[in-house]
Amino acid sequence: MSRRRTVGTKKKLALLVSAVAVAGGGAFAMAATSNAAQTAADSTVCQGLATALGNNQSFIAGQKASPDAQSAARIANREAVIAQIKVQQEASGCVVGESAQDSQVTPPVAQPVTQSPSSPARTASPSAPAAPAAPAAPANGQQVCNGSTVTLSGEDGAPAASSNQFPAGTTLRVTNLDNNKSTTVKVTSVSGSCALLNNAAFEQVREPGKFLIRRALIEKVG
Repeated sequence: MSRRRTVGTKKKLALLVSAVAVAGGGAFAMAATSNAAQTAADSTVCQGLATALGNNQSFIAGQKASPDAQSAARIANREAVIAQIKVQQEASGCVVGESAQDSQVTPPVAQPVTQSPSSPARTASPSAPAAPAAPAAPANGQQVCNGSTVTLSGEDGAPAASSNQFPAGTTLRVTNLDNNKSTTVKVTSVSGSCALLNNAAFEQVREPGKFLIRRALIEKVG
């Protein structure tokens, strides 16, 4: 009789240990899932922050490549901005430090065409047409940077923008086509994209919780 009780007790203990192990494994799996950080491909918020981080890193690289008297101060400012973006990435559940460049694709550099040694060199005909003139600068009110996304630099101050195509003093109007909100700002510095808005300007056109404007209309208005 006592032997039967001992066997029954051992079976109950085995079942209890098994249940605890299963429960513990499930809890561990849930914890691992909840702690997994999202990438830019998983979340629009993470993509916007990654783009902002990449823009600032590109700006710093440009300043280091062609420094001037103000480069050190600009770099220090952008490094502080990058630190704040990383804080936002962590708070949003994104991969901290993930960086992405602007969506614009730089056109490939044309490679010189070499002639085969067996083919004779061609001389230009006297009546050959002149080379086409360089494209004119966009007129005021003309749409520019078609297809560009717009994100924020993370800088404080009055509404402003930075650009890699327009000099300081240029006025741009940026419209978020997803909510039809617009902001008109002056370019104050150089960045790695067509139009990079600071915090105040981005707040005027953003959608709640988003750090990237995918459908943007950018116009040069002054």
